[in-house]
Formats: sequence, C-alpha cells, structure tokens
Amino acid sequence: MAKQSHDRKRPPVRKRWGQHFLSDPLAVRRIIAAVNPQPEDKFLEVGPGHGELTLPLAAASTAVIAVDIDPLLIAALEEELPGHVQLLQGDILKADLPALLPAGVRVVGSLPFNISSQILMRLLEHRERWRDGHFILQKEMADRLVAPPGNRTYGRLSVMAQAFAAATRLLDLPPTVFSPRPKVSSTLVRLVPRPTDPPLEDPKLFAAGVRAAFGQRRKKLSNALKALGAGPELAQAGLENLRAEHVAVIDYIRLSNALSSKGGIDLP
Repeated sequence: MAKQSHDRKRPPVRKRWGQHFLSDPLAVRRIIAAVNPQPEDKFLEVGPGHGELTLPLAAASTAVIAVDIDPLLIAALEEELPGHVQLLQGDILKADLPALLPAGVRVVGSLPFNISSQILMRLLEHRERWRDGHFILQKEMADRLVAPPGNRTYGRLSVMAQAFAAATRLLDLPPTVFSPRPKVSSTLVRLVPRPTDPPLEDPKLFAAGVRAAFGQRRKKLSNALKALGAGPELAQAGLENLRAEHVAVIDYIRLSNALSSKGGIDLP
C-alpha cells in the first residue's frame, strides 16, 4: 500500500472552502475505531483533505471513492494513495450522487461548516443507497441533528434528519485536533438511514411542509402552513396553535400524509 509522505510539501489551506485538517493521530484512530471499517466495505469520503482518514479506510476496506473540490489536494493525494482509491475533483453539492453511491456504500466526511447542512440534505435525498454515514460536524450542527422538540436547537434539519435516519453523537473533537484550528468544537455523528414511521406517502410534500413551518417559526402552524391549505388537518391533529419547534417528527409525518391523502396540493 502507498504510504503518505510527511516530507512532501502540502498544498496551501484555502479559507474559502473552510478547510480544517485532522492533525492529531489519536483523534484519527478514535474516529476510525468508531467507523469500524470491514474488509468488504466500500466508502464514499467527502473531503479527504490530506488523506488523514482516507489512508486507514483504504487499508481496511475494499474500495474508497474520495471527492474534494480542491484540485491541489486531489493532485497531492494521487501520489499517496493505493490503486483501490478513486479520487474525484468536484463539488459534492453538484455531483451525480447516485453514481457515487453504489448500493450499501458507507459515507465518511469531515464536512465544511458552511455547507454541511446542504450536504446532509442531499445525502438524505438518496438515503436508500448508503448504509451509514459518519460525519465530522460543527458541534452546534450536531446538536441540531439530535435535538428533541422544544429544544432551542430543534429545527428543519432536526426533523428531516430524524425522519429518515437514526442520529447518534459519537465523539466530541476540540479545535486542537485540527490544523488550522477552527474557532469552534466539532463532533463525530453517525447517521443510519431507516424507513419513516409511519411510512411517508409524499417525501416532497413532507419536505415542503417542514420548510414552510420553520421558515416562519415564530408563527403558529395555522399561519405558517396556510399556503398548503393545512387548516382542517392541523385542527384535527390538535397542532394549529403550536409553533414549528414544538411539533414532533412523527406529527410532521402524519400531517404530511393527511395532506397527501386529499391531493391537489400546490407546493410552494
């Protein structure tokens, strides 16, 4: 297997892409232990950086596809990685995800703080194609993923993630394990896709309803969801006087299914 050369000059840090690279070997070992790669596993890695996680993942698995927007990082990694690692230069938000997600693939990524929620939402749209995901996120983002209703961090991302996946916080990572050091702490989170409970009839309607509810989170749902014509369904469920942050994930699913059953909804 190719070995990473620590003498080779590394590409400069690009602040515009929010680059912070793992620099603590113990933190890397703890992350890899949490992921627990197996010989038969295939991985999609988002943002391989200098290969800090790529190399140990490749050593323990069948294949790794690593995607990074920085062409300089890709060029440097090409000289370091074994043949069963495929490097792709590009924006993960614009990539053909179905092509990058063979059935049963596992996802790993140290996600840029400024676009981490967008990346997670895109991956959740294709949740049937990946087995689990391990993501290094800003601690505040991790808090949002696992927040319960009524919590101040409970929001749109909380509902969307918890509807389609089981979210678990695994490791807190201080700024000192990264270079350059970010100003905030990070957390390793595991997401495991699962069927919605109850089954969701119209995912697009569900997403539109959640987006509308939290788009006007200071308003009661009866006002926030007026454009969807949800008045009777909200009243029947006893939700009309609640605000978005006090409604449980299961109630959003039930409300969406009730709206779907009557049909004729023009999505905003």
